[in-house]
Amino acid sequence: MSGHSKWSTIKHKKGAQDARRGKIFTKLIKEIIVAARLGGGDPAANPRLRSAVAAARAENMPKDNIERAIKKGSGGLEGSNYEEITYEGYGPGGIAVLVESMTDNRQRTVADVRHIFSKRGGSLGEPNSVAWMFSKKGLITIEKSRVDEDTLMELVLNAGADDMQDADTEWEVHTSVEAFEAVREAIEKQGIPMLSAQVTMVPSTTVTIEDEDVAAQIVKLMDALEDNDDVQNVYANFDIPDAIMEKVGG
Repeated sequence: MSGHSKWSTIKHKKGAQDARRGKIFTKLIKEIIVAARLGGGDPAANPRLRSAVAAARAENMPKDNIERAIKKGSGGLEGSNYEEITYEGYGPGGIAVLVESMTDNRQRTVADVRHIFSKRGGSLGEPNSVAWMFSKKGLITIEKSRVDEDTLMELVLNAGADDMQDADTEWEVHTSVEAFEAVREAIEKQGIPMLSAQVTMVPSTTVTIEDEDVAAQIVKLMDALEDNDDVQNVYANFDIPDAIMEKVGG
């Protein structure tokens, strides 16, 4: 998990530096629309929408944008009818990759995703070819400089977290899907800033990549998938040592 987490952190910082906020907003708006369509427009009664709104606020999305997306999803405004589709495949080094998409044109999206895989040393797989390697979990990351280990450990375990791990310059808090909101809110109430807070897909096993060329191929694959407008999230089971990840991901 550590390599993928490191990649996510680099991507977050790089995204801000590269002024990719418009693309981030597009993905967040899609998630809000779908969450509101499936579970209603009241965040208090819709955990998925509540998480989507929290993620949007963390990216400083204007309140009007959030409210407009909720109205589109709950039927108050006309909007696109997005369909959720998950693709599975293999990347360089034999890594497993899960791609979550939201699209209004599945033919376009599958063609794009297949092309990205094949162009960057991977291949699109059949349903459940790699999904069995992943489980849905809550993951919250916090900079170590923001809170000491004992304080955070006591807080999150009391709130229902499963575990807390040391990830270099960050703490990783792992939760079940059911406990995620309670743990996130407990951290938020204490005023502790979070780098990220999301329900994610965590691999049961990881593939260590120590070849710099293969690592660079993986980063290019991940980058291309995440840059696709129809792709919401990309998960993989690679673990690249920090020194190599900093070279190929920075």
